[in-house]
Amino acid sequence: MVVDAIALIADAPRGFPDPKVTILQNLEPVPPNIVWDFAPGGAASTSPLVVDFHPSITSSILASWIVIAALLVISILATRRMTLVPGGLQNVFEWIYEQFANFADGLGGPAARPYVSLFSAFFLFIMFANWTDLILFGDKISALRTPTSDLNITIGLALVTFVITHVEGVRALGLRGYLGKFFNFSGFRRGVADGLIDVYVGLIEFLLEFFKPVTLSFRLFGNLYGGGIMLGVFTALIIAFVPIPFVALEGFIGFIQALIFASLTLMYILTAIESHHEEEHAAPAFASEPEGDVGPSLGAGFPAEPAH
Repeated sequence: MVVDAIALIADAPRGFPDPKVTILQNLEPVPPNIVWDFAPGGAASTSPLVVDFHPSITSSILASWIVIAALLVISILATRRMTLVPGGLQNVFEWIYEQFANFADGLGGPAARPYVSLFSAFFLFIMFANWTDLILFGDKISALRTPTSDLNITIGLALVTFVITHVEGVRALGLRGYLGKFFNFSGFRRGVADGLIDVYVGLIEFLLEFFKPVTLSFRLFGNLYGGGIMLGVFTALIIAFVPIPFVALEGFIGFIQALIFASLTLMYILTAIESHHEEEHAAPAFASEPEGDVGPSLGAGFPAEPAH
């Protein structure tokens, strides 16, 4: 907004700029800008839906490297001299990790503990990548762009989730046990109808696994690219002060989207490592009538209040 205000004052002798032109100057195209082109002779595709193998370093990749480097430097500085009585940076680092661990434990219990590091890495990278425009003025510098507003980056993150989910599922259950979650023929022992229903449901679940990367990538891309359009329009139309709440909203959206992506990744993994037998026996404990006396005021199925 400061840059926009300075530009407006500088252009004052030539008259107030056309709002349409100002808005277009603040909007980013769907394909990212090319910073370093390793094949200048071949033109890159400008369509966001065309798969292009043009070797280049784009503005979103450069911004991703900056986020990764910053997180690595902070992590190394916080953990290079670990002590039982932590200093300031180590204490903050351990507190953040503990919050991640508690959150993951609340989502999936003890089974989620081995994946706290993965959950933390996804959350921190995506959150700071979402905030690139707010921190590094990426909307004013053509060489930098919010990485998660580039569909290539979000698809890459979603494919990492997809691969890790199925690798962990096979590692935990074995190839036969994991495929048995989707191709279950045990229902034929109860009858042809039950068997066909189990096969149909398993086939639907198998196909839905391939839609998870699509929903993960497009949700993250759509929210961040749409947020960038919102900020571009409002900072172009209303130069100062008024867009501040929208900047705060964009920061909050970046935080929420990072949490959603990391949480869904964790839940996908926990679902993958859960055996089909465990899923069938996940009914609550009060489904069957408990032993012991029944409290007269609570009704059948609930134990009486213990004597003090």
